[in-house]
Amino acid sequence: MNSQSIVANGRPTEANLPCTIEQFLVAQGLLPRSVVVEHNGEAVAPSEFSRRQLNAGDRLEIVKIVAGG
Repeated sequence: MNSQSIVANGRPTEANLPCTIEQFLVAQGLLPRSVVVEHNGEAVAPSEFSRRQLNAGDRLEIVKIVAGG
């Protein structure tokens, strides 16, 4: 693995690529079950996080799910 950049929420972010969305989220200190992810403009189901590969230059939008009423 080598450190390259992807764009997460509009900001270049270093990542050890190739990796999965799940590995990236964990490396960022996020719980995969507590976020909604869009990968290159496509919504990704949480069940896909461990299978979806990230490559240099990919774009992620990550939104934290907040419970409450």
